[in-house]
Amino acid sequence: MGERSQDDEERRGGKGEKVADWVDGRLGVHRLVGAKARRAAFPDHWSFLLGEICLYSFVVLVVTGVYLTLYFHPSMNQVRYDGGYAPLKGRMVSEAYDSTLRISFDVRGGLLIRQAHHWAALVFVGAALVHMMRVFFTGAFRKPRELNWLFGFLLLVLGMFGGLTGYDLPDDLLSGTGLAVVNGTILSVPVVGTYLSMFLFGGEYPGPDLVARFHTIHVLIIPALMVALLTAHLILMLRHRHTQYPGPGRTNANVVGLPVRVRAVKSAGLFFLVSGVVFAVAAIAQINPVWQYGPYRTDQVSAGSQPDWYMGVADGLLRVMPGWELTFHGHTLALDNLVPLTAGVGLFLALGAYPFIESWVTGDDRDQHLLDRPRNRPVRTALGVAWIGFYAVAMIGAANDIIATRFHVSVESVTWTVRVGLLAVPAVAYVVTKRIALGLQRADRDKVLHGRETGVVRRLPHGEFAEVHEPLGREELHLLTQHEQYRPIGPGPDAVGARGARRLRRRLSRGLYGEDTQITKASVREYREYRDYEEIAGEHTH
Repeated sequence: MGERSQDDEERRGGKGEKVADWVDGRLGVHRLVGAKARRAAFPDHWSFLLGEICLYSFVVLVVTGVYLTLYFHPSMNQVRYDGGYAPLKGRMVSEAYDSTLRISFDVRGGLLIRQAHHWAALVFVGAALVHMMRVFFTGAFRKPRELNWLFGFLLLVLGMFGGLTGYDLPDDLLSGTGLAVVNGTILSVPVVGTYLSMFLFGGEYPGPDLVARFHTIHVLIIPALMVALLTAHLILMLRHRHTQYPGPGRTNANVVGLPVRVRAVKSAGLFFLVSGVVFAVAAIAQINPVWQYGPYRTDQVSAGSQPDWYMGVADGLLRVMPGWELTFHGHTLALDNLVPLTAGVGLFLALGAYPFIESWVTGDDRDQHLLDRPRNRPVRTALGVAWIGFYAVAMIGAANDIIATRFHVSVESVTWTVRVGLLAVPAVAYVVTKRIALGLQRADRDKVLHGRETGVVRRLPHGEFAEVHEPLGREELHLLTQHEQYRPIGPGPDAVGARGARRLRRRLSRGLYGEDTQITKASVREYREYRDYEEIAGEHTH
């Protein structure tokens, strides 16, 4: 009694299983995951890889960031540079700039790690933005995933500010030029702008603690918040299960996809692929050569300076804004900075708040696990494309000087083109996208009713020539008709004298799902009538 036989030891397996049993006996991982989670399925679609690219580029960011932290000195104290870059030898530079050059030229593999860190940041923000666009256009933000959308939105914003604080750490002339723009924007905030600038920079700009404070924000505060948001994001995704595209056998009550083990193997392969691509690009393509810019001086501005692409929208809005100022009770409002700041913040807040607005307008309180086809939500799709259009035009504005010199046109012409484009492009993009979506809906309706074109033309008894159509299969019929079409909120008993939120809700509802916003899909009765007609016409042609 109480003794374990040799047969029992053999049945327990080798050392690997013993280690797994030891860990599980103390952490309870097996019981924590549970049989239900192990039997879960994950839908397989290429667009779902965007979120994983975002996650794995963040892992590369953390690993390379830890390496760089070991050699970086976040101080603005002046030292004489005597490192491996000959053109700057003997120059007085900050410790931050000095350590950045030493990482690039004297630390083994330092330049590769530094460039991989920068490229991974660009990939992370790009993947996060494209992933959010995929979620937006397919309606994956609907209940119960509103909070997950909010977490993803905050991750995008934190990633942008993480990049901003990161490329300001080397204390080179390019980053200093960007910081001067940031300081001017902060100072334009009424009442509290001066206090915010003094707090951020530790005194009068640029202040003695600029690099130290940005270093704390970049390596401690922002990563901690991002890890917390990523963890919450993944937990909620597992809790609510993954969304899936519509198709045969796929409903709100099930998930059709790969087993957990198979998905985990594919995911691990993607991690190594993302890491390999980032390091390959870092080894081939130079980025942010701070030794060419030189150390930052407040009396100098780097010519042709451009921010990283994701901050281009803010820089573009600043560049094309006229130099307006307003004096109010002895105080000057710098509208040339305040208006672009407000417009940029409003652009992103609109993106973050949209799921809650749509949920409020539709009043749909059901869990939604099937994704929308973008064509079936014409107004939402058009709004998303208009948002992208505004973002793209603002980014073009951030390169107005480069465009002017490369294409030999005046900066004023480029600036005025961007100003007009900021108003015209989103409007045109909205109208065109909406018409395309409605056209695709109409084509789907015709395809459901008439069937697929065969290319065979026959003559009817009364002389008319008609093409023979082949009925669609069950799978394709399901795909083209499974979506639900909302109806605008009606007047209701409280319409008379309705004010405030109720009236706004009705107007938004009409804008999203009212007249000319969607093509009514074919009903069962219409489908049967058309099929009967086609069968009769087919009999008459024989």
